Amino acid sequence: MKKKTFQGCLIAVALIAATALGQAQQNSPQGLSKVAITYPDRGILAIDLQVAQARGFFREEELDVQLVQLSGNPAIKALMAGEVQAVTNAASVIRAIEGGKSNVPFKVLFIGVKRPLFWLVAGPEYKSIADLKGKVFGTASLGNSPHEAAARLLRKGGLDPEKDVTVIITPDPFQSLVSGAIQAAALSVPQVILARDKFKMNILASAVDEFLDLGRGLAVREDLLREKPDLIKRILRALAKAHRYVLENERGSSELLADWIKVELPLALESYRLARPIFTTNGIPTEDEIREYLKTDAEAMGLPKPVPADRIFDFSLQREVNRELGIR
Repeated sequence: MKKKTFQGCLIAVALIAATALGQAQQNSPQGLSKVAITYPDRGILAIDLQVAQARGFFREEELDVQLVQLSGNPAIKALMAGEVQAVTNAASVIRAIEGGKSNVPFKVLFIGVKRPLFWLVAGPEYKSIADLKGKVFGTASLGNSPHEAAARLLRKGGLDPEKDVTVIITPDPFQSLVSGAIQAAALSVPQVILARDKFKMNILASAVDEFLDLGRGLAVREDLLREKPDLIKRILRALAKAHRYVLENERGSSELLADWIKVELPLALESYRLARPIFTTNGIPTEDEIREYLKTDAEAMGLPKPVPADRIFDFSLQREVNRELGIR
């Protein structure tokens, strides 16, 4: 895809991240371990973090957690620098490992979703993917899950995502689409519902049933995993409790989502119901799913062969947590 970036946006993101990370370094209540965890954006795919915070699951594990909104490469850089202890945008970590860009080894320990919750959305005047040739697509970060999902949908629709569409970085693709600054974006819920119902935009394709996407989970540095396995296990336990709550409590999860992203409850409830099928049941994809995902990634990245799964994933602590909590 043809690419342009806005330096001002990147500077703003860096300043916001620096402020949030600084807050995470403040003293924790006595007896609690300070932890900073990044998430790419507020929404249903990060709801387990909000549930863990709001329902006290982090506190139950004696954790004082600072949630930091940070996407893509900035999150990976923060993890490499030790400014945060974990990141949830697993897809970015996986691709960093696959591409050999990371000098510090990471491990993905938990996968919360296994399907891409994105729809390719365009303005009302665009009726098909073919209509997007020569138009502008907006994404919050190059190579993130929405960007990758859109590239696959464009390719399936007959366009070359490297040549036929111009990509720009925009901090809020939904607002850029509404304003007309871009002509297309890959949106998740609830934005895709608002785009459809309020702004009469066209949903050109869905990525949900097209392919696997192990995009959200939990990744840490290998040295932290070796040095502080108990800390990492407590983080995983809190997230496992929250994940189980999300799967079993439609109303409570929807109410928390509505409050967190500031939407009406019916919109949050529809978002939850659209997202519910893509969540993993126990935080661990099957071997076949991992094999398929890495094979597809290798083909998309032009790698000679898939990266071995054990270079990326380590679900041993998650399996321990699942046994202790009775999660299957």
